[in-house]
Amino acid sequence: MKSLLKSLEILEAVAEHQPVSVGELAKRLSLPKSTVQRVLLTFHEAGWLRQRRGDMTRWEVGARILGVRPPELNGGRLYAAAREPMRELRDATNETVHLSIPDGLNSVVLIDRADCQQNVRTFSPLGDAAPFHATANGMAIMAWLSDQEIDDIIARGLPAFTEQTITRPDRLREELAAIRQRGYSLNMSNYRPAICAIGAAIMDADNRPVGSLCISMPQSRYDPARLSQWGQQVVEAARRISLMQPADPI
Repeated sequence: MKSLLKSLEILEAVAEHQPVSVGELAKRLSLPKSTVQRVLLTFHEAGWLRQRRGDMTRWEVGARILGVRPPELNGGRLYAAAREPMRELRDATNETVHLSIPDGLNSVVLIDRADCQQNVRTFSPLGDAAPFHATANGMAIMAWLSDQEIDDIIARGLPAFTEQTITRPDRLREELAAIRQRGYSLNMSNYRPAICAIGAAIMDADNRPVGSLCISMPQSRYDPARLSQWGQQVVEAARRISLMQPADPI
């Protein structure tokens, strides 16, 4: 069992840090290089991992992993409901739109993206997992979770990704209260340097967050004078998607 858990830990580390070398994985996970290499080759034979084209020393996830995506990634109702509002939001703002869902209380996962036409734009790969406390999509969802769920996320730790990351529990709770009041979240380079985003939660019929939507842009294009307008546009797009989300069956 320990060997299996170790192998899964290596697989998750590749997905998070790809493309990544054996040495980097060994250092991150405090494992012998020989152990990491053996696990990588095993996953490679099974189709879960592959060596990066043009750089055989670095590893990334393989095509087989697409077969175990959650239903939303394979065209579920949230994915389908969001497509048109996402395109309209992208066209209205000329910024990239991201759609994410929560992975339990662990992270938020990007399941769809509508790219803008700007020459300089942000980019995140589908399936990318990001922290709740440092992203617009994550904080938009987190703001509408129960107090216990928020406490559980905070208890996992609030690591800093940039100098702007909110790492104090009291400060994070203040920000979540502000999000509930204005309706949208704001990420000012909290997760990635020089990247800003504005997000809003997508709710089901029971008023539970099932996902979130955000517009993402380089900090050089962020205009404080347009924040209220952008925020309302994101909120309206999320509201339209929310109206199509049924409650979970009892």
